[in-house]
Amino acid sequence: MFGAPHPVLASASRFLPLPRRPLDAAGASGQVRRWYENELGWPTVPGDPPRLVVGVRYDVLDVPAEAGYAALRRLAPGSPVALHGDRMLFLVAAGSAEELPGLLEWLDWGSLPLDLVAIGAGGLMEAPSPPVPREEEGDAPLRVASPPPGRFGSQGAAVWLRPPEPGCEVEASLPTLSALGSGGGAPGLVRLVDTVATLCHRVRLRRTGAQPPAVRTQGR
Repeated sequence: MFGAPHPVLASASRFLPLPRRPLDAAGASGQVRRWYENELGWPTVPGDPPRLVVGVRYDVLDVPAEAGYAALRRLAPGSPVALHGDRMLFLVAAGSAEELPGLLEWLDWGSLPLDLVAIGAGGLMEAPSPPVPREEEGDAPLRVASPPPGRFGSQGAAVWLRPPEPGCEVEASLPTLSALGSGGGAPGLVRLVDTVATLCHRVRLRRTGAQPPAVRTQGR
């Protein structure tokens, strides 16, 4: 939609599924897989830890955690967000990875080196542990609180900052190009990409000792 693809973004490499193990022998990993497959309908790949198949129900915008925390403070809550080590993973509408190179060009970010990765069809992400249910509420999941800036997932394991909610249409809350100017509830992909690109650039300049510019508003 926004022009020909540009090699600014890296694509996740295609994967070979890990050897399948019986669910009754997989322990916690099997329980995690069943939660995603049964509660959300998200395809998984067996392993320890299990992984989620990207590009079917959603794509992923992978950014440095430092920039991601700053973006969370500027964006309204809604779509799921995970933390994996020093990276933050924003779930976006399926097909967004193909749009991102042209979108970055349109937003005048295409010529700059950004530590910003789009993961689409054929990619994987580690499955964060599902929200812990309240004992007094049966299967009702807890909302996972965001760790303070500077704290990453325990031993590098993926964790949810804003977990998906079973029983609702998760995909309706994902940032998408179709939300631009629609006035609906879904957040816009343009706003998210421009925000995280600005913050990724600021992080890069700070690390190299340069003076970062002020955060831009949405669009040009």
